[in-house]
Order: sequence, then structure tokens, then C-alpha cells
Amino acid sequence: MEKRFEGQVAVITGGARGIGRAVAERLAAEGARVAVWDLKGAAEAAESLGGGAIGAAADVSDEASVEAARAATEAAFGRIDVLVTAAGITGPTLPVQGHPYAPWRQVIDIHLGGVFLCARSVLDGMVARDYGRIVTVASVAGKEGNPNASSYSAAKAGIIGFTKSLGKELAGTGVRANCLAPALIDTPLMAQLPPEQVEFSLSKIPQGRFGTVGECAAMLAFIASPECSFCSGAVFDMSGGRATY
Repeated sequence: MEKRFEGQVAVITGGARGIGRAVAERLAAEGARVAVWDLKGAAEAAESLGGGAIGAAADVSDEASVEAARAATEAAFGRIDVLVTAAGITGPTLPVQGHPYAPWRQVIDIHLGGVFLCARSVLDGMVARDYGRIVTVASVAGKEGNPNASSYSAAKAGIIGFTKSLGKELAGTGVRANCLAPALIDTPLMAQLPPEQVEFSLSKIPQGRFGTVGECAAMLAFIASPECSFCSGAVFDMSGGRATY
């Protein structure tokens, strides 16, 4: 395997499981020193990676928690070169009519608020060194909107818009911000969805299957690498043919 991340430090939010875990393993295998930020299981995930990886218990929706994780990472490694924001929850599967506000807002805070807080926390160092890669994980739901998933769809649409804005802000520097927009990926999050929601998502995918975390990790590794240099605010689809724009 190529060593595209030799000498680099990569932060993976939500890195204890699912897509985040897969990309943490991929970047570590390619030479990165990895910091896993997650609400639960960060230390255990980091230990399994070996290579001096560290774990930081982080609530990405909490400003103080994010800043503490950044400080711990920089204390251990001295810098952050790559940020991949994979932390998230599915939230309730409910129509807007009668939807309680608190759980709706929680999804927005974790997904969109978390991306903002984590990206902002690493920017000073990246811009000062004139190099960095910020890769956000959105969803095809942010392009199309899924019924009974308004909070998730709105949060993912917000991540796409945020990343496009950030990409333009950073285009004159050596820092790149880009986005991955997967369709439904076979992760533990699927267990949080009602079977009918899973079947609905599958019916929208022309390839007739769900994506894998390995496929996501391969794409995310490219977007996070030095090779991905002429993309700023781009959205990379991984939807089995579902996405049409």
C-alpha cells in the first residue's frame, strides 16, 4: 500500500466505528499518525490501530470538548495535517408534522455544528503551515432529501454548503476542504433505521446494493491526500448511481 500520509497527522472524528474506523485504519496503514476523536471507544480504537495512535473522548457538538481534543492531539503529535469528519447519528425517523424539536436540533448540532467546530479548530495550524486537508462526510440525502429524515437531510445539506464555502475561503492557500456524499453505507448506523427506511434507500440505488466502509475509506484517503490538490469545495459522490448531480 502507498505511504501517502507518511509523516502526517490525521484526526478522524467518529473514528471508533463505521466509516470513521475504516478511514482511520486506511490512513494509519498509509503511514499517518492517527488521532481518533469519538464520544465512546476512542482509546480502544486507537490501541487497535497501533503505530502510536491516540484516542480522545470528544463530543463534536461541544466547543470546549473539541478544543480539548485538538489540544491533546497537538500535544501528542505537534500538528494536525488531515481532518476527516465522520461523526454522526441518524436521528429520529419521523415526518416533520409533529416532530419534536430537541432531537431534530441534536442531529443538526452533531452533524453540522460538529463539522464547523472541528474544522475551525484545526484551521489556524493548517493555514500557518500552508498545508492541510479537511474532508467532511455528508450524504446523498443532503442533495435529494429523504422523507421522514428532515434533520439528517438538512444537516447533510448544510455540510455540503459549509464545505463549498470553506473550500472557496481556502482556495488561495495550500489547505483544501472537500466533501464525500455517500448513499447508505453498510455500518452499525443502519441498525438505528426502521427496516422500511433501509428498503427505501436500497430501492433508490441503481447498483442494487449498499456501499461498504472499505469503499468509503478508499475514496476518503484520496480526498485527504496530497494528490487531491485541484479540488476546492468539491463533492465526491459515492452512491451506486443514485446521485444525479
